[in-house]
Formats: sequence, structure tokens, C-alpha cells
Amino acid sequence: MINKKYLPDRNTLLHLRLPFSFFLLPIFCFAVSQSSSVNIYNVSIIFIVLHFFIYPGSNIYNSYMDKDKGSIGGLKNPPPVTEKLYFTSIIFDCAGLFLCLLINWKMFFLMLLYVGVSKAYSWKNIRLKKYGITGWLVVMLFQGGYTFLLVNSASENVFDFNWVSEKHLECMLLASLLIGGFYPLTQIYQHEEDSQRGDFTISYRLGVTGTFIFSAILFILSCAVAWHYFDLYYNHSHFLIFIISLAPVTAYFLYWFFKAHRNKNFADFNHAMRMTFISSSCMIICFAILFVYNHV
Repeated sequence: MINKKYLPDRNTLLHLRLPFSFFLLPIFCFAVSQSSSVNIYNVSIIFIVLHFFIYPGSNIYNSYMDKDKGSIGGLKNPPPVTEKLYFTSIIFDCAGLFLCLLINWKMFFLMLLYVGVSKAYSWKNIRLKKYGITGWLVVMLFQGGYTFLLVNSASENVFDFNWVSEKHLECMLLASLLIGGFYPLTQIYQHEEDSQRGDFTISYRLGVTGTFIFSAILFILSCAVAWHYFDLYYNHSHFLIFIISLAPVTAYFLYWFFKAHRNKNFADFNHAMRMTFISSSCMIICFAILFVYNHV
């Protein structure tokens, strides 16, 4: 019989931060939109695995290790941290990995690597999170390029080196740059609490103004790569859709930047989550339109 103290309760479920998975949906949509073919069965499973098991499992494990008392991504007032979070994270990871076997064993091992890196990011004995540049690079690669690989290979049902191409590698680069520019903005309101734990994140090292400038540079690089990619493999209309979709994101980013530059108190949870919602929504719409262009 399972000890009741290990069973999840309402507070544990809140730490899963299921709505936060929406903010990671753009890379999934990008990967499907750029598929040469769409295996509905595989795409459905990988969607469920990532957004209902692996991402929430990573969220709750990170909460358990961080023991934050202030706001965290997707949760303004996190409830107390208990051991239930740890056991729930294991359950969600195992369930997600098991579901990967419904695709094939290769997807199981590809996802296992993602889960392992996610744990290493938060686990106190390794804790990649405390190393500003290293932690940022890991998030940038695995939530960006590697997630594109997972989803696109599942969509195209290709799980060997035949998947590797210049087109796919450029997509991985674009996905990584988008995440790399976005991620520091999600850390901008946690500088004090992160530093007290010894986590000197890239946003902490850059400071508030530096974080905005750094993210702007990454977004400009993203646009440059997107222009080259869409011009090479599609046409100018694809890039135009991408740029138009970014217009509301750019407008809010500049608005927030000027406010936070004058008063650093505006580099807070509410503005960060609003920025996250706007950027995620616009990118999802963008890649949905591109999917229609490419597949309908």
C-alpha cells in the first residue's frame, strides 16, 4: 500500500504549473509546421508527453529543489514545498517516458536524455542552474533545438541520422535562439532569491537593463536566421508572417524595457508573465499559419 504522505494533494498539483506548458508550446508548433509530413499518432503522443508529463515533472522537481517562497514561473504565490513534490515528479517523468514507448524505443531514449538534463539543471549535486552561462546554454539547447528534434522527428517518423539535414539544423538553431532570448526575461524578477541560493543566473549577472539588451540581441539574431531560413527553403511571405507576428511582442518588450529601465521595480512577475503570454500566443498563431501554408 502506498503511504498517503507521498500522494499528491492540491498544493502539489499547483506546483506542476500545468498552464505554464502553454508557454513552451511555440517550439512544438514550430516543429510540426516545418515537418515534411505529419504523423498524427506520433504528434498526439509527443504533445501529451511533453505538455502533460515531462514539462510539469520538470516544473515540480525544480520547485522541490529550489524551495522558492517568492513568485516562480506560472505561480505568483507558490504553496509550501513538501516531499510529495519529489515523488510526484518521478511519477510524471516515468509516465511520460512510458508513453514514449507507444512511439518506439528510440523516442524513449531521446526523451530520457531530456529528462536527465532537466534533473541535472535543478539537482543540488550538479545544479547547472547556478552557472549563469552554462545553465542558459542548457535551457536554450534543450528547450529549443532539442525539443524541435524530438517533435519534428516524431512528426516525420524518422529516428535515425537520415533526419539530420541542413534545414533541420537551421530550424534547431532558430528554436534555440528564440528560447535563448526569451529565457533570461523569465528570471528577471528572481535575482534576489536566486542569488541567496547561490544561483547566479545569466539574468542576475547581466542585471535588469543588461537582460533586456541581451534578449534584444538574441531576438535580432533570431530574425536574421529566420530570414535566411524562410528565404532559402520557402519564400518571403513566410518571413513576413514571422515578422508581423512578432510586432505585438516587440511593442510590449520595448514598453516593458523603458518602464523597467526607469524603475527596476517594474522588472516583476506580472510584467514577465504578460510578456511570456504575448510572445507565446503570437508565436503559436504564427506557426499555426505556417502549418496551414505548408500542409493544407
